[in-house]
Amino acid sequence: MISLKASVKKILINFSSLSFLQVANYLLPLITFPYLVRVLGPANYGLLNFAIAFASYFGILSDYGFNLSATREVSINRDNLDKLREIFNSVLIVKIFLYFLSSAIIYILVTVIPFFNRDAVIYWIAFLAIFGQLIFPAWFFQGVEEMKYLAIINVITKILVVISIFIFILNKDDYLLLLVINGLGNFVSGIIGLFLARKKFDMKFYLPNRKSILFQFKEGWHLFIFSLSTSLYSVSNTFILGLFANTTIVGYFAAADKIRQAITNIFSTISHTVYPYLNRVFIKSKIDGLQKTQKMLIFIGVLSFFLSLFLFVFADEIILFILGPNYVDSIPVLKIISWIIFLVGTSNVLGIHTMLNLNYKIAFTRIIVLAAFFNIGLSFILVPQMFEIGTAISVFITESIVTLSMVVFLVIKQNNFTRVSDV
Repeated sequence: MISLKASVKKILINFSSLSFLQVANYLLPLITFPYLVRVLGPANYGLLNFAIAFASYFGILSDYGFNLSATREVSINRDNLDKLREIFNSVLIVKIFLYFLSSAIIYILVTVIPFFNRDAVIYWIAFLAIFGQLIFPAWFFQGVEEMKYLAIINVITKILVVISIFIFILNKDDYLLLLVINGLGNFVSGIIGLFLARKKFDMKFYLPNRKSILFQFKEGWHLFIFSLSTSLYSVSNTFILGLFANTTIVGYFAAADKIRQAITNIFSTISHTVYPYLNRVFIKSKIDGLQKTQKMLIFIGVLSFFLSLFLFVFADEIILFILGPNYVDSIPVLKIISWIIFLVGTSNVLGIHTMLNLNYKIAFTRIIVLAAFFNIGLSFILVPQMFEIGTAISVFITESIVTLSMVVFLVIKQNNFTRVSDV
């Protein structure tokens, strides 16, 4: 039995490791971010992000929600080596199968549809670049609560990517080479991650039985729908904007959103750190789990609110300092989406840490799916008229609806529970 002191120490170590990882994943790229937006220019930077948004759909399909479902399975079975190997191999098999399925879909799209065919090369390179993310077993290291391996691997490869960018990306025509560099960095990370899983945790590779593979499909389904639906009001915003506006306008939105994402991912660090721990707490006691998530909600809510406020108040200075005067049209975008930091931070606690651990998977999925379709509908109304501003307004309204829906659902459930307990 792990003591409370040991659990807290483990959480702090993992939080430090994941915080260090976020430095590699987000702050290190921010070193190159001001350089890239200036060298590539709004047009090529917009085209690059449109291609990445396109490839991200297939990354989500290949990942299949395993960053949450497989993490939970690993966390629960961490002391059973045979079961861990079964989970490890089943998840990899499913991910690789879905990646090859994705490649067939992309082939059809870039061959048949002229809009994609004219820039087919960039879409293929963007898709190939996500293979390294596919094979990197981040979900495994999170499940066994050994995030230090994530940090070490990512810091090394991200530093190499940053150095390569300053050496090889010299003008606006090097945007394809940028995708190649990022793809190679991801691939190296993936290979090292698989090697460490085998050497440090004795994860032998083998073909699992059909039952194990189908079980992972089933377990990941709701979280896959969650990830896919979430992308419909995150990744899709850049994609839909690119269907109606030129790549320069896409660049204005993508650049502002990159700044917002860098701050939002602070809360992803916290979320991924405590997720395995809260899984175990809720299994032992729902009351203890709810008490801990309520404290977490207050902490995340206050911190994310003040970060949103800071970004809103100093949007002009931040854009001009980081992006330069060519991106002045990104200022109103950043002001609008700055409040998404507060909304996402809050909804992560309400949804992932509370609703999923209380086994409200269906309700959680419905909220996300309905919000996704709402966002698409609203985007097709606002974007053709307001372009990047319409995109920003659409995602802000959608995130507000998601957060409010989760609050209402949990309040109703709590009131129902209270009434039953009083009978």
